[in-house]
Amino acid sequence: MSTDENKAAERRFYEEVWNQHDVGTVDELVAPDVVEHNIVFPGQQPGREGFRKSVEMALAAFPDIAIRLDDLFAEGDKVIARWTAEGTHLGEFMGVAPTSKRVTTSGIDIYRYEGGQRVETWRQWDVLGIMQQLGVVPAPGESR
Repeated sequence: MSTDENKAAERRFYEEVWNQHDVGTVDELVAPDVVEHNIVFPGQQPGREGFRKSVEMALAAFPDIAIRLDDLFAEGDKVIARWTAEGTHLGEFMGVAPTSKRVTTSGIDIYRYEGGQRVETWRQWDVLGIMQQLGVVPAPGESR
């Protein structure tokens, strides 16, 4: 597939999975044996099934989540996405009970594609910032 087709697949993934909450799209765009170098949630199982469960957990924790693609680049078989997510914490998230707080986070992901599917991912996102916004971890200079 071309770099443009891989970028189109990522745009589709973000729109359908994260913004329309259509988890079924994961089956189309993520390979069954995808390798996640930086797991999304502690205890995440490997492969597409483990990734799908992590998406379901995120959608349950932040049912109004919306993710904006800030940048999308591709070269060869890799696609790089810089994104910003916003949502309201209405379900358990990483062991934290719902707080009803609105959070914003961002990240940068690198995906390697084969045959129109993600086969490998590297992900960096601001989990510490989320925990600070939820009040679980003090921000620098705050006392607990």
